[in-house]
Amino acid sequence: MKSPITTHVLDTARGRPAAGVGVALAVREASGAWRTLAHGTTDEDGRLGDLLPADAPLPRGLYRLTFDVGAYFEALAQPAFYAEIPILFDIRAPDEHYHVPLLLSPFGYATYRGS
Repeated sequence: MKSPITTHVLDTARGRPAAGVGVALAVREASGAWRTLAHGTTDEDGRLGDLLPADAPLPRGLYRLTFDVGAYFEALAQPAFYAEIPILFDIRAPDEHYHVPLLLSPFGYATYRGS
């Protein structure tokens, strides 16, 4: 079984998965401060499916995935505009799976709720 929050990063400029992208998961506390829950790195297929244990409780709230794309592009010797990409999303149904893909290029990105 997978983590209740997963991601997949695709490098659309290269037409391939983005392997080796560092990802941090955080939750916003009632005080407004962010608390880091986990860190991981995308695998050879650009996927990260083990940020949290499969049975980890997932309280309602605002979550943030931060992608270290600056290091990814630097490793490719590719000039890029973004150093980090934070994606904030609201979890309202804690029993559901949340897949948050990132479509990446050196000068732009897109995201959506996947399945």
